[in-house]
Amino acid sequence: MRTVNPGTYFWQGNEACVEAAIIAGCSFFAGYPITPASEIAEHMAKRLPQVGGIPIQMEDEMASICAVIGASWTGNKAMTATSGPGFSLMQESIGYAFMTETPCVIVDVQRAGPSTGQATKCGQGDVMQSRWGTHGDYSAIVLSPNSVQEMFTLTVRAFNLAEKYRTPVILLTDEIIAHMREQITVPPLKSIEIINRKKPKVEERAFFGLEEVPPMPAVGEGFNIAVTGSTHNEYGIRLTADPTVHRRLVERLSNKIQNHVDEIADFESYNIDECQIGIVSYGCTSRTVYEAVKNAEKRGIKIGYVRLKTLWPFPERIIKKLAETAEKIIVPEMNLKQMFYEVERTANGLAKIIPLNKIGGGELITPEELLAKIEEAEKND
Repeated sequence: MRTVNPGTYFWQGNEACVEAAIIAGCSFFAGYPITPASEIAEHMAKRLPQVGGIPIQMEDEMASICAVIGASWTGNKAMTATSGPGFSLMQESIGYAFMTETPCVIVDVQRAGPSTGQATKCGQGDVMQSRWGTHGDYSAIVLSPNSVQEMFTLTVRAFNLAEKYRTPVILLTDEIIAHMREQITVPPLKSIEIINRKKPKVEERAFFGLEEVPPMPAVGEGFNIAVTGSTHNEYGIRLTADPTVHRRLVERLSNKIQNHVDEIADFESYNIDECQIGIVSYGCTSRTVYEAVKNAEKRGIKIGYVRLKTLWPFPERIIKKLAETAEKIIVPEMNLKQMFYEVERTANGLAKIIPLNKIGGGELITPEELLAKIEEAEKND
């Protein structure tokens, strides 16, 4: 058996992630067991050998991300999966992946923290860590699914973005989406876009510059490339005391993402041109929005929403558009206002931003709780 056949399946979110990764071309997985991401490693252990790939359990999360980086430099598409504590341990090497422009996918199945926290309960507390977890200046790509179907489609997209922009990409999901089971559709494989990294020509040697996204050779292809996390020039040569080289390198690492925000940032929106109250949501919490909005409309409330599929780079344009129409914007989250401040910054006083936060126990914000906040916002003009 190779890739799964097109059709309808009843999958767990973590299973959908694995099947999508294989379709995208993933041939290497390294990870360490951690709730609630362990099913990804378990399913990879079963499926990758069936398609000629290699799954491996490492001694910890630091070794896992390093193995993934090494596998990518041998020309393979590679992935790891973890949860908050393991994601924290990976951060130094994720920074190395940004600096060396190593395409890879990191799945973070969020749970309630800090520290060990509530290991089996859902949370959305890694939003800022996914953007700012490693040190220095860089631009991250972070995707946020809200269904098993999107665990499938956004996993494929994560690999495509990693390959296109030669960068690590984070799939920031959560315990609820990862563990729920839903019916999903796998389309004909020919209809699924698969992007592969650009390979250098024989005469090319500038693997870290000149182009916005330089070509990437694989180890053993004879290009004699130096791969280093230190400041380097277009040829991989370390130049750690040259301010011009450092600025040119780091600005390119950031700009190759920031120059393409409109291509990368994805979202779902509804009625944002005519609403008085808006909602900005993401991940599992966004599943509550649909019913709450439907019930609010029955009460005559003019309401709309933006549901973020891409958290970073932050889709400022659509949030500004919502803020220009809505008088108030509610931001429901299973954390203590991590995305709230980003929405508030982007709205820049055009609309009042209202938080709705719930932590502990892994319980979703319910449609009733969100509807109550909507009605409260409408009354308190």
